[in-house]
Amino acid sequence: MTESIILHHYDKSPYAEKIRLMFGLTNTSWSSLLSPAWPPRPNLDPLTGGYRRIPVAQIGADIFCDTALIAQEVARLSGSAALDPTAVDGSALALMQQAEGQAFFAAIATVPPLRLISTMMQGFGPVGTYRFIKDRVSLLKGGASRPPKGEKAKVVMDSLFYALEVRLSECAWVGGDSPSVADLAVFHPLWLHVSCNRKPLEASQKIQQWYSRVENIGHGTRSEISQTDAFKQARESEPRLLPVSVGDAPVAIGAVVEVAPLDYGVVPVKGTLVAVTESRIIVARETADFGKLHVHFPRAGYSIVAK
Repeated sequence: MTESIILHHYDKSPYAEKIRLMFGLTNTSWSSLLSPAWPPRPNLDPLTGGYRRIPVAQIGADIFCDTALIAQEVARLSGSAALDPTAVDGSALALMQQAEGQAFFAAIATVPPLRLISTMMQGFGPVGTYRFIKDRVSLLKGGASRPPKGEKAKVVMDSLFYALEVRLSECAWVGGDSPSVADLAVFHPLWLHVSCNRKPLEASQKIQQWYSRVENIGHGTRSEISQTDAFKQARESEPRLLPVSVGDAPVAIGAVVEVAPLDYGVVPVKGTLVAVTESRIIVARETADFGKLHVHFPRAGYSIVAK
């Protein structure tokens, strides 16, 4: 990779684990900037303009939000088509969508409550646990996500295990004969469940073997970077050239807009709309500290509203 990529993340983030495994799959060297598990995030907020979710990737003065988009960037930089979510189809895509939908929330809801609380207490302490729970409750406000609870959550998880078992009886990996972004997408809610439950995954032998193989992919070559150095890269870089926009953009290029996720964490980022392609939205933010930044979002699952 000729460009330096920084991942703003925290170690217990399941979404970040998906990206870290992508670095492992491509044997990538990357920079890690640890971020608080809940806002405010002084390493991120000045760059994104308040984007609520994590992880976020940074390449110079370009900021990439949402793991679907970060995956495309890692695929581009590494030359690995296996990491591009837009290249996944058929049964693998359906399983990815299943895992990243209600199954993600069910992975938490199926952990016994006392076990979940004790895990958070170990990681965050009493005050941190209170703040974490309060933040995650607010994260869902205003969004379209309706996480399953109780018996419904168990049904959702059982359905995922069944579909995964069927897929693994046909292929060595979710995406086929070799590991791909499909495996990492299905893996990360199960990793979340195991992390919260602090017990080995309770699943069939075939699924357990697959889980171990994904886990052993590793994280590539990680090196820590300071907030000062990450900010310096943003300040001393120019955003990369813009792609050609589609002709039917929902809002005129050059308009001041707010972009926000539709499902959860619906905190908008305000900026000037500078590009809309089939798969992404790019807004420019003029900042006092860094000059111009380009913040990238996926089109799928995000709204653009003119202001």
